[in-house]
Formats: sequence, structure tokens, C-alpha cells
Amino acid sequence: MALTQSDIDSELAHVRESYDKARAEGAPATDHPPRDFPPYRSSVLRHPKQPLVAVHGDPETVELHTPVFGHTDITAIDNDLTVQHQGEPLGERITVSGRLLDSRGRPVRGQLIELWQANASGRYAHLRDQHPAPLDPNFTGVGRTLTGDDGSYHFTTIKPGAYPWRNHENAWRPAHLHFSVFGAAFTQRLVTQMYFPGDPLFAYDPILQSVTDDSARQRLVAHYDHTLSRPEWSLGYRWDIVLDGPSATWIEEGR
Repeated sequence: MALTQSDIDSELAHVRESYDKARAEGAPATDHPPRDFPPYRSSVLRHPKQPLVAVHGDPETVELHTPVFGHTDITAIDNDLTVQHQGEPLGERITVSGRLLDSRGRPVRGQLIELWQANASGRYAHLRDQHPAPLDPNFTGVGRTLTGDDGSYHFTTIKPGAYPWRNHENAWRPAHLHFSVFGAAFTQRLVTQMYFPGDPLFAYDPILQSVTDDSARQRLVAHYDHTLSRPEWSLGYRWDIVLDGPSATWIEEGR
């Protein structure tokens, strides 16, 4: 029998109550949810259940078996998802910009940031996404860029739509962008999500609600920035990614 929204709400309330109690007893705030978060059903099945395996030997040998990224790997249109095909993609154009920062607010330069997303109808250009929403032949939904000397990044894309995901009865994901950030190699990859302000689905999404600390959850929501909007072209959103420290952005651990 499928879980209802009431079932999910009850589980979320229990998790939130346990977190609030732990905080009241002096436990530190935590930005990251447990890897086996019951309301997010697939995390229970997918999270690692065994201790991590330590890689012994020369660390440089490990690095040689991971991808190496450089400026020559990025083309001029990789960060503009609206011009990667011959035709115009459907949907609301947006620009998303921000900075990649360390725990002290210092810019992190020359780092590869990847973005992937659903189209305006809420469907991914992926064989496993078969829900009845139209694909857009002029929108693949994948982009990448390197951060500048000030840690800045910039993407032009289409605002994604919400989509069903069968976690429970009538489950819909809020509109969001997936981001991954690389260090010097694939082994240093971090993955997170950016959401749009004012989405009515926030309260119903176990993935976003798994971030029990309210301030950490709010940091996943971008801010509308009129100075980033381009006249008669796109609306602008600003979203910084903080790698560590008290203002760190939530990272999808083991998901």
C-alpha cells in the first residue's frame, strides 16, 4: 500500500522533534541529514551500510585513475543551456549566478561546477525518466563552467518544472537545479541542489525537509536578484555555494 502524505508528515514531524530535543540538550546544529532518512524512501535502500574502504598506497596513484579537468575542457557555450541546440528551448529563461566560497568566505578559483536539471515540463532527458511530460528537443539540461578568480560562476538556462517521483502517494519534487563541484579530481566531488523561492511544494518534499536545521535548509533556496535579470531575456537568481564551516551548503552524502 502506497504511503500517504499524512504518513510522510508524521515521519517528518518525528524526525524534527528528535532533532529539536537533541539541540535543546546541547547537541550541535547539523547541516546534513542521516544517510538513511526514512521519509526519503530510496535513501534507506541506497545508503552505505558498511564502513568506508581505506585506499592504501601512494595517493598520487589514486589521482591518476580519476578525471583531470582543465580550462581547455570547457567551451564557450557550456554554461548557456539555451544555445546548445539549433532551436529555442521552451520555458522561462533564467540566469543563475553566485560564488564558490570556503569556510572563511574566501573565493575558490578555477573549480569545475556542473549543472543538470529537468526541462520546463519537469522531465529529464534520460531514458529512465518515462513520466508523461514532453521532452524538449532543444534542451538537454546539462551545463558546466569554471569558477573565476573571485570564485564566481554563471549559468543561463530554463527554469525547471516540478515532477512526480513515486516516493509516496502524490509525491512531487519542487523545481530545483542539481549542482556538482569538483576539486582537483573526481574523488573530491560534492553534489547539492538549489531551489527557487516561494515554492509551495517545499513543505511536502522529504528530500528538502531532511535538512532539519532551518537555517541550513534556507541556504538551499536561491534569492531573486533583479540586477541579474536581463531586459526582455531572463530573470536572475543568486546562489552561493559554501564548502565548509557554519554557513556550509548541504551536500548529498551517500545519495
